[in-house]
Amino acid sequence: MKRETSVAGTFYPNSSDEILRYFNHFTTVYDENFKLPDIKAKAVIVPHAGYIYSGFSANVAFRVLKKSGIKNFVVIGPSHRVSFHGASLCEFETYQTPLGEIQASSELFHDLKEKFALSCYPDAHHEHSTEVQFPFIKHYLGDVKIVEIVYGMADAEHISDIIDYLLTKDDTGIIISTDLSHFYDLNTANQLDSICIDAIKKLDLRELHEGCEACGIIGVEAMMISAKRAGLHVKILDYRTSADASGDENRVVGYLSSCFYR
Repeated sequence: MKRETSVAGTFYPNSSDEILRYFNHFTTVYDENFKLPDIKAKAVIVPHAGYIYSGFSANVAFRVLKKSGIKNFVVIGPSHRVSFHGASLCEFETYQTPLGEIQASSELFHDLKEKFALSCYPDAHHEHSTEVQFPFIKHYLGDVKIVEIVYGMADAEHISDIIDYLLTKDDTGIIISTDLSHFYDLNTANQLDSICIDAIKKLDLRELHEGCEACGIIGVEAMMISAKRAGLHVKILDYRTSADASGDENRVVGYLSSCFYR
């Protein structure tokens, strides 16, 4: 079964040339202003809005992740369309992107399904929070294999158990998807997002729940729990809001990328 695209042409272009123009533009602007950290990351947190808004932040993370040399990745994101309990893992042979197919990791799928008794909710996998990462994966990470986990009303500790297990595998990395605050004025958004950023930076679970309004907060909390247990370091790679692209400071969405490394 193929994991077909659901949001190509809306959240990101359905043309490979146009996607690559975005990636090249993001890279050029970044390199003119910053130096890419020389880090071999084990996991990243990336945003999932339209590329015009959040693509710059995500692009930094995937360029860093490219340095890891890891060949298997689990992409974990919140369900926006379908309400269900727990986390969904479905068996696909390939994940489709305008840049070409990404192979699924059959071995990792069966391993996770057996070990964590994960169910499959097919409708949950028409999900943009995970899908917008696939073209980045195909372009920057090349010949890798992936599986997609979409969670609904899940317990962060349960997701963290999965991440703990993945962190024991040298050949497996983790991609956590979330946006930050939604539809506040710029000043309020910056204040709320600073709570998320500071909490992630310090792996402070208490602070995370003192105002962070990330839509993927369950995945973020799970990653933070696992990072603390594994003794991982954290680096914030980029933060911005939709106002940086649109100029509208009245209703903004916040975006963060960060990485976790040994």
